[in-house]
This record gives sequence, C-alpha cells and structure tokens, in this order.
Amino acid sequence: MLKRPGFISRPLSSYPFLLNAVIYFRRMERFLEWRFDKHHYACQRKEQSLEYRVKKHQSVLIRKLPGADITLQKNKVHNLKIVLKKLDGIIINPGETFSFCKLVGKPSKSRGFLPGMELSRGQARAGIGGGICQVSNLIYWLCLHSALDIVERHHHSFDPFPDQGRVLPFASGATVMYNYRDLRFKNNTDKVFQFKFWLDKKCLNGDLRCSSASDYSYKVFERNHRFIENECQYFRGNELWRRVIDKKSGGSTLRCEHLVNNLAEVKYTPSKESLNRLSSV
Repeated sequence: MLKRPGFISRPLSSYPFLLNAVIYFRRMERFLEWRFDKHHYACQRKEQSLEYRVKKHQSVLIRKLPGADITLQKNKVHNLKIVLKKLDGIIINPGETFSFCKLVGKPSKSRGFLPGMELSRGQARAGIGGGICQVSNLIYWLCLHSALDIVERHHHSFDPFPDQGRVLPFASGATVMYNYRDLRFKNNTDKVFQFKFWLDKKCLNGDLRCSSASDYSYKVFERNHRFIENECQYFRGNELWRRVIDKKSGGSTLRCEHLVNNLAEVKYTPSKESLNRLSSV
C-alpha cells in the first residue's frame, strides 16, 4: 500500500486524484532508476533448459475461494499465458539483476490482458492484468531456495481469504504492481541461473535451473505465526526463515537464516482454531 503523508488522515484511496499523482511519480522514479542505477538487467532468453535443477514448484490455477468470481480466475489464466511468454527461459547471468516489471512490462488492454482478480487498495477487485502475482509468488518461492540475493520484494498489506489448501507458509509470495512495486533479485554467484515455466490443465509450474550443481540446499519455514487483535481489527503475522543444508556432509544444517517479517490485515473472520492462537496487542 502506498504510504500517505502524515498530515493526511484518510487513506490515499479516498483521494483518487492524489493517489493517481503519487502513482505517477513513483513510476517516474522507477523509470529513472532503471535508466541510471547501473544494474545489468537480465533480458536473455534460452529455450533449452540448463542442466541442473535447483527447485521446482507448482500452484493451482483455479482456486475455490468464497465469493470469488470464476470468470476473473479464468481471465487470470489468460493473463498468465502472456506473462510466461516474457519469462519462460529467462537467463540470469553472474552479476545480472532480475526485474519482474522490467521484463513483463505494463499489463494493458492493448497487450491483450483481461480483467482478473487483484488485491489493491484494501480489497480484492477486478483489474486489468489481475492474477499475474501468481507468477511473482512462484518466482520468489523458487529464489528463496537458491543462492540468488533478493533486492526488492513486497507482500500484500492484507489477507483477503481464509486458508484453503495452503501448502506454503503464510506471506511467502511477492506482489507486484507496475512498476513501483517490483520483484528484483541479483545473481552474485559465478553460476548461470534460468527460469522455466509452463501451464498444465490444473497448475502453473516453475523450475529454477542452474549451470552447475550446488553444494547446498535450502528449507524454508515459518516461525511465530499468529493472529493479532488491535482495536477490533485482526492482523496476521509470521517470520520466514530458511535452513541452509550442506549436501556434501550428508544433509547437516550449516545455519538458519532469518528472511523477513510479515504482517497483514485480515479481511475475514479468523476461525476458532486460529483465534486459539490469538495474540493481543
């Protein structure tokens, strides 16, 4: 969510003109950053997969969410197909930075994007290009299982739906909003990395590949998952950690690394089981 100046008491979404002005200047800042920050941004694509797999994951395309419009979810699948044409096979050479927004570009009607469900301005609603965060979520999860260094990542400021078949820790994804909320990471290793993506009938599939085998693997987990009550509002938080494992020693843990703290407003009534873990502030 865009931060408002302290002298404005209401959310920026209450002032459409002001909100649009802030978004415009944020986007201009990003264009200038891309032009002058001296990063070498990944842009090369290669159809053939690199030899070694780092991590593979998949996520369900059509989810049974309470009150969700199935048409928006079907449109999301259409939007994902457009995005994957830009991202499938992308190579991240040593020293290069991956930028989701720079590679994908702005979702627009003229580029064939359809209205899909997006989480924006405090609510789940229809928006052109909605649903493409499913790809950025997948990319972030794959990156957490590699030696790639996260440069920029944002998570949603609210949790719109109760868990339904969740297999990953809460807030283990990354939201994007062209272009002021980006997902960026840098390859500070001497190896070449590559993303491969494809859709099947049920899932979005992602595969992170590498030019050589790694001596390490990673296990991502959460700590301190809780629901928090504050002035009749509920919030959900956790900590993401990962365990670095040495393959050469038979799987011994080298260290545990703290990755990020997450906190998001809850837009639904938490279950009784969840409230049993309630932490009040």
